[in-house]
Amino acid sequence: MIDTSILFEPLAIGNITMKNRLAMAPMTRQRSYLDGTPTDLNVEHYRQRASAGLIITEGIAPSEMGTGYLFSPGLYTDSHQEGWRKISEAVHAEGGHLFGQIMHVGRLSDELLLNGKQPIAPSAVQPDPTARHYTVSCPRPKRSYLPPRALTHQEVLGVIDDFRDCAVRAQRAGLDGVEIHSASGYLPMQFLSTNTNLRTDEWGGSVEKRANFLLACVDAMTAATSPGFVAVKFSPGWQFHNVFDDDPIATYSHATRELSKRNLAYLQLGNYGMDWDVYGTLRPLFDGPVGYVAGFTRSTGAKAIAEGGADFICYGQNYISNPDLAERYEQGLGLNHIEQDSYYTQGAKGYTDYPVHADADPCSLIDVDSPPTPMPHID
Repeated sequence: MIDTSILFEPLAIGNITMKNRLAMAPMTRQRSYLDGTPTDLNVEHYRQRASAGLIITEGIAPSEMGTGYLFSPGLYTDSHQEGWRKISEAVHAEGGHLFGQIMHVGRLSDELLLNGKQPIAPSAVQPDPTARHYTVSCPRPKRSYLPPRALTHQEVLGVIDDFRDCAVRAQRAGLDGVEIHSASGYLPMQFLSTNTNLRTDEWGGSVEKRANFLLACVDAMTAATSPGFVAVKFSPGWQFHNVFDDDPIATYSHATRELSKRNLAYLQLGNYGMDWDVYGTLRPLFDGPVGYVAGFTRSTGAKAIAEGGADFICYGQNYISNPDLAERYEQGLGLNHIEQDSYYTQGAKGYTDYPVHADADPCSLIDVDSPPTPMPHID
C-alpha cells in the first residue's frame, strides 16, 4: 500500500508555496469570449478548483497570431488582462495559486482565425493535411491546416516581445507566474524540432540554435517580470500535431540543461508514450522543482514523488470532473465520472456543474485510484 500523504506536503516554487503537491494541469476548454476575454464561467471554474496546490491555466494566446482555437483566451489586450485579474482574485480569495500557460500555436492556426493572415512558423512546413488529432470536436476550422509562412529574423524578435509583454500583463493581472507551452507541437516546440525547423540562421540548424527561441523567450519574460515567475512545459519526443525530432534525447537534454541555469519556477515534464525514460533522463539535468504529467493516479503520483523524481504531479481529467480533487485524494473519497462530450463545448455543463463529494450521488462514484480516460489533447 502506497503512502499518499506525501502529496499533501507543501512545496516552494518560484515566488509561492504550494499547500500540496497537486497541480491542476493546463487544459483548453473553450469557454472564453470570441475576442479572447475570459468569462464569468472561467472565473467560477478556476475558483472551484483553488484547493489545488497550483492551478496551471488553459493555453493563453500571447498575440492574435498565436490564436488557434475559437473561444480560447488571450492575454494581449486590456480586456483580456481585466478578465484574468478577476480569475486571479477569485482563486487567491480561496487560498489558491495560479500560473497562466502561454500558448502560441504557430503553424497550427488558420486564416479564418487570423483575420485573413497566413499562420506563422519557424519554417514553411505544412502540418500533415490528412492528420486528425482529436476524437471529439473542438472549435477550429474544419479543414486541413494551411501552409505556414516562415518568420523573418525581425519577426522572430517580435514574437519574443509578444511573449514578454504577455508575461508582464499576467503579472499585472495578479497571476503568480506563467508557463511557456513548449509542448504539444506548438510554436516553441516547432522551433526545437528538426522536421519543423529547417532554418540556417541563429534560430535553427544545431540543437543549440533550435533552442535559442525558447531560451530567448525565457530570458525576456524573466527580465521583464521577476526571477521565479516563468516556468516551462515539455513533452519530449511526442509527435502530436505532426512534429518530429531526429534525436529528442539530445534536443531536450540540451534545452533542460540551459533552462536549469535560468531560475525557473519549475519545469513540467510529460511522458506521452515515449519508448525512452523521459523522466529518468531529464530530471537529473534540472536544478529546480519538476512536475510530472500524463496519466498519473493518486498512488502513482505519490510514488513518483517518494522515489525522488517528481516534486509535484499535474492532474488533468480528474480536475475537470472533481473540483475538490485535493480533498478527495487526501480523504480517499470516490471520484466523479467524466463527460468527454462536454470538453470543448461553451456552456456550464461539464465545466462548472461537477459536484463536490458532499453533493455527489454515492452510487455514481468511481474508485479514488481509477486511471484517467485517454484524452483528446489540445494543451
